[in-house]
Amino acid sequence: MKIICKACRRSLVIPDERLPKTESIAFPCPTCKATIEVDLRSRLAGEPPAPRPAAARENGGAAGRTAPAPAAGELPSGEKLMKTILQTAKDLPPMPQTTLKAHEIIKDPNASFEDLAGVLEMDQAIATRVLRMANSPYYGMSGSVSSIKHASTILGLKVLEELIVMAWSTKALADRMEGYGLDSGDLWQHSLGVAFGSKIIATAKDPGMANDAFSAGLIHDVGKLVLDPYIEERRDAFTAFLASGTESFLNAEKAILGFDHAEMAAELCTNWNVPQTLATTIRYHHDPAASGGNQLAYIVHIADVIAMMSGMGSGIDGLQYRMDEGVMAKLGMSSDDMSTVMMQIVEAVQAISQEMKQA
Repeated sequence: MKIICKACRRSLVIPDERLPKTESIAFPCPTCKATIEVDLRSRLAGEPPAPRPAAARENGGAAGRTAPAPAAGELPSGEKLMKTILQTAKDLPPMPQTTLKAHEIIKDPNASFEDLAGVLEMDQAIATRVLRMANSPYYGMSGSVSSIKHASTILGLKVLEELIVMAWSTKALADRMEGYGLDSGDLWQHSLGVAFGSKIIATAKDPGMANDAFSAGLIHDVGKLVLDPYIEERRDAFTAFLASGTESFLNAEKAILGFDHAEMAAELCTNWNVPQTLATTIRYHHDPAASGGNQLAYIVHIADVIAMMSGMGSGIDGLQYRMDEGVMAKLGMSSDDMSTVMMQIVEAVQAISQEMKQA
């Protein structure tokens, strides 16, 4: 079906099989953001459908402007939608106090292995998963780590911190996500790949950033957890917006929801009291140039691209994924460097995933 935007004359072609079984659809034009409303009743009668003119918006008397559509009919968007989501996101597994407390202890130069072991042993679910991953082939300790204290002593506090965040993520990021087209475990595998990639790149640039890079990489897409049902609810609008094949899913989120998953993730991080530097990294991981020079944002961005290129957890939002211009120069990386990092993260994710499948 061919649709022409009345405002900018942009021509869109939407395959008939993607059209909803409804009387009408409404979505923002990918080019000018004007509302395109299409009456589908004529299609049911065998006639070509016709776009309906978008309603004009009063904006200080300015004529000819059109209002962005609520993505699907009367569904809310923008600040109102974000507030609703944050108020009703109680089903999302919170960042456990165990994880945040462990982070504080590890940052304390006077902390001991006993301090950290004591915190972890109070949370048996986290402790059990930490031990399983500590014994994975990736860390070279298969079958030899018998306790949290033992893991602390052998692997060190920094490695143990990354294990703690991974232990939380194995459950939080495991569900199937219909809106993003991700099967069960896809988001976790992708996030794990970005985490290892971020750590590898950060270690080469500044080893002091490695742990923060790992944590930021692992939770960079946590906004998708709460946005997924709202995207599924607006599937028709997303399908229409992406029909041209030239728009990114990120742009669709901004146009239809009024914000993207990176913005939502930053809000969740603030609610969890995650350190501000990590929240900023996550907020700008798709647009590091706007981060005010946050190097971690550049690192997570390119690790995200590499994970996408490797095929890890690439759902609908992987379509038209774009790497920020200049990011490779900013980090001093070459194409060969990216290939090397890709091989390393694939190896790491496979080793950890295999261990967790046996849990």
